[in-house]
Amino acid sequence: MAEAAKSAGTPRKKAAAAGPKRGQRVTREAAEREALEKALAVITASLEADKAEDIVVLDLTGRASFADRMVIATGQVDRQITAMATHLERKLNEEAGIKRVLIEGANGSDWVLIDVGDIVVHLFKPDSRVLYGLERMWGADFDATDSDDSVTTL
Repeated sequence: MAEAAKSAGTPRKKAAAAGPKRGQRVTREAAEREALEKALAVITASLEADKAEDIVVLDLTGRASFADRMVIATGQVDRQITAMATHLERKLNEEAGIKRVLIEGANGSDWVLIDVGDIVVHLFKPDSRVLYGLERMWGADFDATDSDDSVTTL
């Protein structure tokens, strides 16, 4: 604990970097259900149209303070992942009315993060997806009290 206090960054950044703690419940207002489901439908449809592989939707409600849903998908090459991110941004703007979509790593990276507010989308190359293991970190296996309903594979 003393070491964590000495490291750089705000307490919020430190907590986010540390990740969730087993059994910890996070309180936060849930996003408006209808808008969330509409955005999620646009995201999954866009990823499927762009031939994303292994699309997984994780329910983070009550488990994370930064989002209600996490979408994880795989693309084979940088160009495909960049195209998926660009198409997703355009479709969210046009079909779901979401104007503020933040994209990190879209200029040739193994991992692209798309922040849609209450939904966070991760696009990986296959090796990076296995390396970071977000499904293991945030999936139903993480919290023994969760049911298998928290993970949806498309």
